[in-house]
Amino acid sequence: MAVTKMTKLTLGPIAYHWSAEKRRDFFARIADEAAVDEVYLGEVICSKRAPFHEADLPVTIERLERAGKTVILSTLAEVMLKRERKATEDLAAMHAPEIEINNAAGLYARGRRAHRIGPFMNAYNEATIDWMARQGATHVCLPTELPGEAIATAARNARQLGLGVEVQVFGRASLAVSARCYHARAHGRTKDNCQFVCEGDPDGMPLRTTDDNPILRVNGIQTQSESYVDLLPETGRLVADGVTHLRLQPQAVDMVGVAAVFRGVLDRALGMEEAEARLREICADTPFSNGFYYGQAGYRRIANAASH
Repeated sequence: MAVTKMTKLTLGPIAYHWSAEKRRDFFARIADEAAVDEVYLGEVICSKRAPFHEADLPVTIERLERAGKTVILSTLAEVMLKRERKATEDLAAMHAPEIEINNAAGLYARGRRAHRIGPFMNAYNEATIDWMARQGATHVCLPTELPGEAIATAARNARQLGLGVEVQVFGRASLAVSARCYHARAHGRTKDNCQFVCEGDPDGMPLRTTDDNPILRVNGIQTQSESYVDLLPETGRLVADGVTHLRLQPQAVDMVGVAAVFRGVLDRALGMEEAEARLREICADTPFSNGFYYGQAGYRRIANAASH
C-alpha cells in the first residue's frame, strides 16, 4: 500500500431523520473520539427535516472545529419547492464553512465561487469533471456506482486539475432520489402529511422481495442499497489511483469504531484480516458489498486477493 498519511478520512452528511438529541450525541462523539479529518453537515434528503436540527449547527460546527475537524456544509440533493431554492441559495451564499453542492440549483446559486461537488451531481467522466472545475469546483466526490477503472481515470484527471477526489468506502449506497416519498406512502400517508414516519427507521426502512429477501432500503425520497458498501480491502488501490479522501457514510452503528478500523488500515496499524473482522463485528448482520467497484451488480461481494 502507498504511503497514506495525506489520505483524509471524511464523514458524510447524515442521510436519515435522526432526532436532534441523537445528532448532538453523535457529533459530540465524532468530535471527541473519531479518527476523521473532515465532517459534512446539513440536510441532503428532505427539507422538512431541517428545522429539527438546524438550530444546533453553530454549536456542532464550533465543537468539531475545536477538535481539529474541517467542516463542510452540504446542500439538498433535490430542490423542487420555493423554500428549498431559498435555503439552497442561502447556503450557497456562505463564505465559510466550505460548501458541498449536490444539486444543479446549488451550482447555479453558487456561481463560480469555490465549492465541492457532492456524489449526487454525477461526475461520471473527465469532461464533466473538467467542466465542474471551470465552474469553481475544488473537490469532487465520485458517484458510488463507478467501477474501479473509471475511478482511476476520473481521479487522474481531477488531480491534474488540482481537485481533491473523494470516494465513499463505507455505508449504504444512494441509488436514487425521487420527487415522491415512498417512506410516507408505505405507511398510507402523503409526502405533505408524512408525520415524519421516517424517524422510526434510523438506518432506513427495509424493502423486501415477494419471497421475503431484503433488497433495498427506503429513506424518505431516497432509495439505498440494503448492504453497506465496504471498500476497506480496496483502499490501497484507491489511494494509489489518486483518491485523496475516503468517505464513511453515517449508519446506525458505532461510527467511531468504523473510523478507527479504516484509519488503522491507512496507517498500517491493522492487518486487513483483523480490520475486516472488526468491521464485521461492528456491523452485525448487515451484508457488505463492493460489486460496483468491480463493474458487477452493486450488491455483490467480490473477493480481493490482493487485500490478504
